[in-house]
Amino acid sequence: MAIIQSDCSSLPASGRIACSLCHVDKSVVFDETQTARERSDWRITANPLAWGNPRPEVLVLGFSKGPSQAGELRRLPHNDIPYRKGRKQVGKILAHVGLLSPTSPDDLKRMVEQALADSNGRFGWGSLIRCTVERFDPKARTWVGSGGMIDQFMATTFGQNISTSCATRFLGQLPAETKLVIMFGLGAGGTYVATARRAIEKARPGVWRTVNEVAYTDGKITVVHVEHFASQGANIPNWLGQHDHPRARLGLLARRAVRNALRA
Repeated sequence: MAIIQSDCSSLPASGRIACSLCHVDKSVVFDETQTARERSDWRITANPLAWGNPRPEVLVLGFSKGPSQAGELRRLPHNDIPYRKGRKQVGKILAHVGLLSPTSPDDLKRMVEQALADSNGRFGWGSLIRCTVERFDPKARTWVGSGGMIDQFMATTFGQNISTSCATRFLGQLPAETKLVIMFGLGAGGTYVATARRAIEKARPGVWRTVNEVAYTDGKITVVHVEHFASQGANIPNWLGQHDHPRARLGLLARRAVRNALRA
């Protein structure tokens, strides 16, 4: 697979991305080069990827590559990598905020797959941290993917530095067409909303204002946090409003912020 170079007028094209920003003083080899803070149990692996349109109206970002993606990059076709076990959930979330219009629930997975592969469509796809984030599990004596560890990583100095560098590289100058950034993940009590916002504000200096509890804007783009597609238990049904639960309010706030961002 070719390594993709990008310019400041567009996001990276679909494929592997040439980036060594966080791997200083190293000759970077895709999916092999790793960097960790000294005396830290966190590391990143140099395997940044992109999908979809490099000049999208809507940029959809996960946090990093989860356990079902990391380790499969060499085996799987490129468009089979993202959201491998959660594409229907991704579709439910995007439909709830008005970005997909399925005719039936069975359409959701297919619509997400088509959008991931469409280099001229409405969506661009990636992650806030394009490299894979892993943490060392001392009990299992192995490194594990980033699933369920967003808050812990973002609370570290290493995590804050990496996220700010990555946001600067990939979000600092977005295409004029890009009006909306969807971020999967809320964090406990909204902690991921706050930490991601700090990283993005550093990457894009300007006048930022709070839209609501899950969204913020600099007047050019609006960032909207939605439920994480891999959330466990009843979090996704609650956020979707399928149950009488306070979390449904966050889904409605996200829908309103998306509608207003695309109306502007």
